Amino acid sequence: MSKTPTTLPAWQALKSHRRSISRTPMRVMFERDKQRFERFSQQTCGILFDYSKNIITERTLDLLAQLASQSHLTVRIAALFDGGKINVTEHRAALHVALRDPKKAGLMVDGLDARKAVHQVLKQMETFVETVHSGRWLGHSGKPITDVVNIGIGGSDLGPALVASALKPYAKPGMRMHYAYTIDPRAINAVLEEVDPETTLFVVVSKSFNTQETLANANAARTWLVARLGSEQAVAKHFIAISTNAAAVKQFGIAAANMFGFWDWVGGRYSLWSAAGVSIALSVGMGRFRELLAGAHAMDEHFRTTPFKHNMPVLMAVLALWYTNFFAARTHAILPYDLRLSRLDAFIQQLAMESNGKSVTAQGHPVDYETCPVYWGGLGNCGQHAYFQLLHQGTQLIPADFVAVASPPDANASMQDLLLANCLAQMEALMRGKTAYEAKSEMKAQGLSPTEIKALLPHKLFPGNRPSNMLLLERLDPHTLGALLAAYEHKTFVEGMLWDINPFDQWGVEYGKQLTKIVEKDLANATPSGDHDCSTNGLINAYKYFRAQAKPA
Repeated sequence: MSKTPTTLPAWQALKSHRRSISRTPMRVMFERDKQRFERFSQQTCGILFDYSKNIITERTLDLLAQLASQSHLTVRIAALFDGGKINVTEHRAALHVALRDPKKAGLMVDGLDARKAVHQVLKQMETFVETVHSGRWLGHSGKPITDVVNIGIGGSDLGPALVASALKPYAKPGMRMHYAYTIDPRAINAVLEEVDPETTLFVVVSKSFNTQETLANANAARTWLVARLGSEQAVAKHFIAISTNAAAVKQFGIAAANMFGFWDWVGGRYSLWSAAGVSIALSVGMGRFRELLAGAHAMDEHFRTTPFKHNMPVLMAVLALWYTNFFAARTHAILPYDLRLSRLDAFIQQLAMESNGKSVTAQGHPVDYETCPVYWGGLGNCGQHAYFQLLHQGTQLIPADFVAVASPPDANASMQDLLLANCLAQMEALMRGKTAYEAKSEMKAQGLSPTEIKALLPHKLFPGNRPSNMLLLERLDPHTLGALLAAYEHKTFVEGMLWDINPFDQWGVEYGKQLTKIVEKDLANATPSGDHDCSTNGLINAYKYFRAQAKPA
């Protein structure tokens, strides 16, 4: 981009438009326009996206679409799908869309036909999953696999764990999934206490096969397995790897045939669609995994071909930018109203904040505008009894995405209706608010005295005009889930393009890793530390002292 985003004509026009639109509350917009829902909602890929409860008019959308055009978004979308090296700091493509492309050839990247390579790995996964599910894959003692432990961190855990949890009703009977991600030894120990070494398969997901946390957990699992089965040879029967480092995988004891590859143009937070999602396929079967890919591809095609004003991921992105850059919104809530989506907020948190948590442009210049807000959230019905107070009456404007599923469970349909009623009511309350007249009328009807009404009135007021989106899924199946996650991926990409930053690197993650190696050595050293700042030195030395004095629990 030759100009910074703030100098683009549409950005300047949006600043002026922001001042004028603020004079009209959303509740008034709804009163004036009975077709507002039809005007500001759309449906694609099994998802109804209602964005009518936003502080927008048709003029707002026109300007936001102009901003996308002036940011050359069309060209950048084409580069994403064509394998252009849009990850400029690492000189790589960001070609996760190829992972779910049904075409089997014809996309060359650095001399490799990416589509052909993807489908070769999918075929390898299919053969492997069928072998496990049929009971033909036997552990060291001759027993079939009943438990799968995925060992990874970040995108190697968040995506697969989310999908496996969301699609649990589709899981193969008798196949249990476990996810070990944190380096806290209590986590891997808790998983190992639940499984039988004779019937457990460990999936180690690390592109480099040197991710510190992943390798620590993998080595802990390896030591446990060998100790209980009495042979180093057991490793080959109970471990597979998703990696590009064949030498390290072989050294660990995993056979080359049991290593599933992927490519440097697959970022970790986009890797669930690759062999990194083999735990998903082991849970629900390869057929369901392909349905997940098909749903994501359907959203890819919608994103690639649909004009901006009717393009779901683009609309999601420009609305988020609207509040971040023109309303000073600093956080964004993700509020699923379905237990199966309880990991969605964590997935989107990494996707958005690791991608767009940047303060320099793709060219390395400091930005003079806000970029990624803080993403947070959780199950909406639980949040109503916790942090929704802040959403309704706090001093901050917090845009929110509500995510719900229309199809009821097999039983307790009335409870599903109650769940959705809560969801819709919260959205309406955030939009409408409650005026002084309405609050007074309620209290008067309750028989409160004028003195009591006067005292309580300030506490009963709701400002309203709090924006929210609804993503209502027809059903939570592999296809629709794939589309939903792809929509958020593309939303994140669009935001990065409009902010002129690179959403595909994560250099901010690396510095802490470098210092960890130094601190780890200091913790193991018996002499007091003096090589850091006084706070870090003090904490290292205090930790070593407490460890030395500690008594067994």
